Amino acid sequence: MNRENDGLQLLGKKTEYKMTYAPEVLETFENKHKENDYWVQFNCPEFTSLCPITGQPDFAEIKIAYLPAERMVESKSLKLYLFSFRNHGDFHEDCVNIIMKDLVRLMQPKYIEVVGLFTPRGGISIYPYANYGQPGTKYEKMAEERLLHRQMFV
Repeated sequence: MNRENDGLQLLGKKTEYKMTYAPEVLETFENKHKENDYWVQFNCPEFTSLCPITGQPDFAEIKIAYLPAERMVESKSLKLYLFSFRNHGDFHEDCVNIIMKDLVRLMQPKYIEVVGLFTPRGGISIYPYANYGQPGTKYEKMAEERLLHRQMFV
């Protein structure tokens, strides 16, 4: 199967970076092992966004882990999506929740969690965490358990 058959438009083409928040760049492909529960993890150690108050840049490592269902996010489109936050002004907590919600809308994963490890500003680091499990399934319970028992200190 080639990428055109799966609807992928970005892979293998010259990279064009969006300068504003761009969830429309996200692409998916079919999960060929949807009957299995397995983790897919992405790590973006060079995430940047802007403070909505001062306009100063904020730097973070964004970690995304999910259990795919029918569709999976294509990694180049995810990179371009995360890069689109570079000139986007939002608080750290908002960025993490927006990323999670956009990926839930895109893929409808069984389970997903997103954490932002933001570098210190004014002597304080902020590490927001958000997760989601498909309602009415064991993954909803998993999300509740992981949220309640999350080890927040990195």
